[in-house]
Amino acid sequence: MAKQKVGEGESTNSLAKENGFFWKTIWDHPENAQLKSLRKDPNVLFADDDIFIPDLQTKHYDKPTEQRHRFRRKGEPCKLKLQLLKNGKPRANEAYVLNIEGTVINGTTDSEGKLEHFIPGNAKTGTLTLVNGGPAIQVRIGDLDPVDLITGVQQRLNNLNYNCKSEDGEINDETRDAIRKFQAEHDLPVTGEPDSATKAKLKELSK
Repeated sequence: MAKQKVGEGESTNSLAKENGFFWKTIWDHPENAQLKSLRKDPNVLFADDDIFIPDLQTKHYDKPTEQRHRFRRKGEPCKLKLQLLKNGKPRANEAYVLNIEGTVINGTTDSEGKLEHFIPGNAKTGTLTLVNGGPAIQVRIGDLDPVDLITGVQQRLNNLNYNCKSEDGEINDETRDAIRKFQAEHDLPVTGEPDSATKAKLKELSK
């Protein structure tokens, strides 16, 4: 199969799901070495990036006839990882309801405010609601620009509930206010600018 263009909002996970692969099969393919070196993260692809999707290979298994055989399909290899913070502190032991495109998951954050769940590789949106109250948190999956771009900064701030109100790549007043709030809550110099320290912290928290 030839290389194809990455579509808007697509990631290695979603492309793997749609084509019947595990994401590592595509990401680690030698034909994608240049893309892997350029983007670093399988979830950070640009629309119109060239990505190679290999052909599916058929496997054959020889088994005795007139016997029952069980073949187990591997589960979803994609895991959603989130950490909930309030004023820079983990929201530990918080009960929540996570809705991933109609699939509802009930759980409780761990001592570090973290949660992990396997999800379909082509899932793109979700909603996280805290049982004890608070606004529903919109979760966008597999669609982040690199943090070196202003849109990537805005996307990560919005995902962390620092509302920029837009992701248009312009550093407006709302974006500066969101950056200042983020910097203040993470013991960074409060400048309102997306400096290297701020980008590094955003990248760390977005893993």
